[in-house]
Amino acid sequence: MRCSLARPVGLSPVTPPASPFTPRPAAGAPVSLCERQPHVPADRLVAELVPPPRFDAVRFDTYRPDPDQPGQTEAVGVLEGFAAGLGAAPAAKRGWFRKQSAAPAGPGGVYLDGGYGVGKTHLLASVWHAAPVPREAKAFGTFVELTNLVGALGFQQAVTALSGLRLLCIDEFELDDPGDTVLVSSLLGRLADAGVKLAATSNTLPGKLGEGRFAAADFMREIQGLSARFRPLRIDGQDYRHRGLPEAPVPFSDERVEESALRCEGAALDDFGALLAHLARVHPSRYGALCDGVEAVFLRGVTPVADQATALRLVVLADRLYDREVPVMASGVPFDEVFSAEMLAGGYRKKYFRAISRLTALAREAKGL
Repeated sequence: MRCSLARPVGLSPVTPPASPFTPRPAAGAPVSLCERQPHVPADRLVAELVPPPRFDAVRFDTYRPDPDQPGQTEAVGVLEGFAAGLGAAPAAKRGWFRKQSAAPAGPGGVYLDGGYGVGKTHLLASVWHAAPVPREAKAFGTFVELTNLVGALGFQQAVTALSGLRLLCIDEFELDDPGDTVLVSSLLGRLADAGVKLAATSNTLPGKLGEGRFAAADFMREIQGLSARFRPLRIDGQDYRHRGLPEAPVPFSDERVEESALRCEGAALDDFGALLAHLARVHPSRYGALCDGVEAVFLRGVTPVADQATALRLVVLADRLYDREVPVMASGVPFDEVFSAEMLAGGYRKKYFRAISRLTALAREAKGL
């Protein structure tokens, strides 16, 4: 844990680097996310298409398959072979006037189908790390980050920027927004035609966990002409974040949250309601930059979210905090009560379940503060 209530005697605290959009705070004074208005240039969006810090050190040999789920071990073997195959140089095929590059042999993509917390992102990041190609020839991003990239660059420029890749990993492919699904599917089609290998994950909807390959069928239908390029891999299992652990921890008092924030270097302290209002004024593509230099987030007065638009913005923020391993200490209601029963039964429920899982994990990590 990077923050603690006590510091070893004789060691000076390390002040986080100043953000380009907010002045450096005095030691021990928390910043406020609500005071930040980050600007993110398009080239940063491209440069940051790498596994997030939480998955920077993961590898196939650090994945711990559930012994009760043999499909997890099988998936590791398939993915290791897929990654290794990316090291083969693309074959050349002769056109009318010159040689043209052809896509490497083998499956054009793999798709990991499974529930929450079974390690799909771990495995997807392991594919990226294991691929024996230069760093600049592979990219890793979430479905939302890809849609944000297309929005920032325009479709054709995004195709141009990504067509030189050998591998593109897409985490959390979303099937609940038809417009975005068609947009990203079109992008992947253009990239696949250029020889880019694809790897993707998405979540089986909570209400469909007992119905076999429901999510895989949806995925293949939505990407239409791309379906033949993907080999689906089913990864069943229990959410590893909750194996043998309690559900969302009991929240702290406002006073405890404030006291801990004052003792933690790199802390951000905000009222939950004010932060939700601020998120409406910041584009979701900038939520990562919103957290630059923040080592821990402290929230006062967490309450159930009233509307879906606000809830979806909170989901994106939860993803960015989880990616960056930023613990969250909060007062108010526990995080498994933030989304209403109606939201958890609706069309965006997979996002809300993922957010609950991740916020609960971050809240557990904050207990060390």
